[in-house]
Amino acid sequence: MSKTPPEVDTYIKDHRSEFEEDLFELLRIPSISADSQYKEDTARAADWVAKQFDRLNFQTERIETSGHPIIFSQSPMVEGAPTALVYGHYDVQPPDPLDEWISPPFEPNVREGNVYARGATDDKGQMLTHFKSAEAWMKTKGSLPLNLIYLIEGEEEVGSENLEHFIEEFQDKLTCDCVVISDTSQFAPGQPAITYGLRGIAYYELRLSGPSQDLHSGTFGGAVTNPANALATILARLINEEGKIQIPGFYDNVVPLTTREREGFQSLSFSEQRFQDLVGVKNTSGESGFSTLERRSARPSYDVNGIWGGYQGEGAKTVLPAKAGAKFSFRLVPNQDPQVISQQLQRFLQEHLPPGITMQLVDLHGAPGVVVPLESPYIEASARAIEHGFGTSPVYIREGGSIPIVSTFASCLGVDSLLLGWGQNDDNTHSPNEKFNLADYHRGIRTSACLWSELASIQ
Repeated sequence: MSKTPPEVDTYIKDHRSEFEEDLFELLRIPSISADSQYKEDTARAADWVAKQFDRLNFQTERIETSGHPIIFSQSPMVEGAPTALVYGHYDVQPPDPLDEWISPPFEPNVREGNVYARGATDDKGQMLTHFKSAEAWMKTKGSLPLNLIYLIEGEEEVGSENLEHFIEEFQDKLTCDCVVISDTSQFAPGQPAITYGLRGIAYYELRLSGPSQDLHSGTFGGAVTNPANALATILARLINEEGKIQIPGFYDNVVPLTTREREGFQSLSFSEQRFQDLVGVKNTSGESGFSTLERRSARPSYDVNGIWGGYQGEGAKTVLPAKAGAKFSFRLVPNQDPQVISQQLQRFLQEHLPPGITMQLVDLHGAPGVVVPLESPYIEASARAIEHGFGTSPVYIREGGSIPIVSTFASCLGVDSLLLGWGQNDDNTHSPNEKFNLADYHRGIRTSACLWSELASIQ
């Protein structure tokens, strides 16, 4: 049975219209962090967020950075109660291409129960559920059952650099028992999920050089190593036909999936055919011995992301290129260290470099994976709250993508993050016609309100 006081649930039900109007108001602000033309609008969104907390008499600071402001807010202190940190972001992606939007991206439009606007699901709508749940508690009970810290940034879509510096510098100010983030998705419509694991990433650019200039392939082919040929060979050697990455030591720290996890993947309602239809392929592939769901979310992977070299124009040019290059990445699982992977990769590439070729390996980006134990009391509390808010128990999933700030929270604060997504996989995140289901918006608020009491009860 839910620990949420009935008057809190009643307040949420009675204020549905007001909660939607607040969401629409925020969505009308074009807070595009990547475009300097929208700096004033992005600052206006920060002010809007701060005013939400001022209405609740929270202690709120607007922290200026070299980019966009960070909003830091604390609920009134409840002595002896645990503390949860809520993270979200008020900035959004550029809406281009504009001609593909059915309605203007910053004029919220409701169609078939969904609100369409840039930022609807990423992350304004999902973030706002945790504002409104706190409002319901404060307006009916006068206080929350636990302590809340809100850390809301305006640079998630451009890398969160200033927020990472802030977290590293003010760890004492951010002391908490867990982090709550809603910036992910449900598993399927009507099937809420708790994302308990994220893959990390190690991203590189490899640049190969051979002769001092492009050569005639008829005159010099067969006598000089072609950098494009060498690149193709090296990239292919990084993985075998069974989908295993061939760098010595790469799998040394990979934690095997538990029986419970593998059974959990098998129990999910997943159609291989629907997945193939969705991405437009006739077959799936990857590491042997693992299912598609396991490979794309809980096992390491390797992909070439871009490749260049030689003649790219119309028609033929018999050239042996002087240079060639590629961008490629590894998705990592928890316990794999991106720095260690970089060292292993450097050795592997040097050992397989053909004669006459020099190389430069550029380490572009790295972040470790994270996983929260399924036995965590915070996971269990979240599951009870979701069952109250959505009327059904959640499933437990891992995501293949990376959220670097989650790793920052883990390394700096030493706490687990609860990734509780209210969105859907077809919400068009970062694409035209982004949407958020309004019924899920209200379910998210109800779940969040219950979560505060569930977390407060953890001893």
